[in-house]
Amino acid sequence: MSEITDVQSGYDRWAAVYDHDENPLLALEAPLLQKALGDVCGCSVLDLGCGTGRHALWLAEAGAHVTAIDFSEDMLAVARSKPGADGVDFMVHDLHERLPFGSGAFDIVVSGLVLEHLRDLPAFFSEARRVLNSRGRAVISAMHPAMFLRDSQAQFTDPESGEIVRPGSLPHQLSEMIMAAVLARLDLIGVDEYAADQKLVARFPRAKKYLGWPMLVVLQLTSASNC
Repeated sequence: MSEITDVQSGYDRWAAVYDHDENPLLALEAPLLQKALGDVCGCSVLDLGCGTGRHALWLAEAGAHVTAIDFSEDMLAVARSKPGADGVDFMVHDLHERLPFGSGAFDIVVSGLVLEHLRDLPAFFSEARRVLNSRGRAVISAMHPAMFLRDSQAQFTDPESGEIVRPGSLPHQLSEMIMAAVLARLDLIGVDEYAADQKLVARFPRAKKYLGWPMLVVLQLTSASNC
């Protein structure tokens, strides 16, 4: 049986097993997003929807000054319990609300696998643009819209009930993501789509059904031309 729940309570329940869930999409995404970010040493970085800190902690270790926000208290509790968490400013905040930072406060905005849970993509990208400085850039990853055609979305098995729990997801099209970014006056400098390959399937056999199928999209954006 499966249960569809609201996003916040779903991630609160997921927190205890999130890092141990053998999720092929997370394994595919992490190194690709890090590669897109490049050298972050000395940069001020805002991680939008940081979850258990998988990007925020790496960014801090790489020398960035990191602020990381999420609306799930339980996910943040896991993040704060990890080695290196003292180097990250974790905050509770709902991404459907205006960001609690001044304009131009950050060099880089990063967000990993969050877009499917947001109702208003234009508002999200507009806020990301607002808090970036004049030479700022953003790297945003998302589950590829093609995954919804395979009835795939964020989900986990509740260890207590055995139910498959699906925090609410929205099937935003790639064109919606791109147009929301462009309308927010962000320059699109890269759109990269990634499929499951044999290496991923060897590590995560359950990804076999996605072999050759688009799983991930990474957007690279900049505010440079809007100075």
